[in-house]
Amino acid sequence: MKEISLNGQARTDLGKKASRELRREGMVPCVIYGVEKNENGAPKAQSFIVSQKELAKLLYTPNVYIVNLNLDGKEVKAILKDLQTDFVTDRPVHVDFYQITEEKPIVMEIPVKLNGLAAGVRAGGKLASSVRKLKVKSLYKNFPDTLDVDVTELGLGKSIKVSELSFENLDIVTPKEVVVCSVRMTRAARSAAEAAAQ
Repeated sequence: MKEISLNGQARTDLGKKASRELRREGMVPCVIYGVEKNENGAPKAQSFIVSQKELAKLLYTPNVYIVNLNLDGKEVKAILKDLQTDFVTDRPVHVDFYQITEEKPIVMEIPVKLNGLAAGVRAGGKLASSVRKLKVKSLYKNFPDTLDVDVTELGLGKSIKVSELSFENLDIVTPKEVVVCSVRMTRAARSAAEAAAQ
């Protein structure tokens, strides 16, 4: 899986006024869970800031990344967990990260890539993708860049559901009944089928 590096600076002033000021300066308030633990051993959130320009490399792309986060000289591997954006400008206003380790499985959404020319498309149908990503669980080192789905044998009016898929070293978390893709009957294909039946 692709990796990307980000530089963060620890943040001490956590008020709303301070957050607004930071955003005006082109910085985005962030938190990461899992770096520190509280007295009960539960994950404690650590606040930091990242420049909006640097964060854009992670946010405005179809790719999914493992993030190598440099927090004031301390290296941490993480994934993007949650993103809040301004509903007017669509700019990021707050980002949550989650620390990952080599030993603990995590759940991530990985893009689906449909490969091949479906039999139903050759017969005049249209291939329709129903989901762009699937949730899968594994150790982060096992995650591929994309989940490749072969549609070559997919016939006219047929679909592929999550229950029909399997990937090496990955557990699919997305519900089994979810349709991944289908070949829809077009008007031309329907006419051809009716003509052939006469």
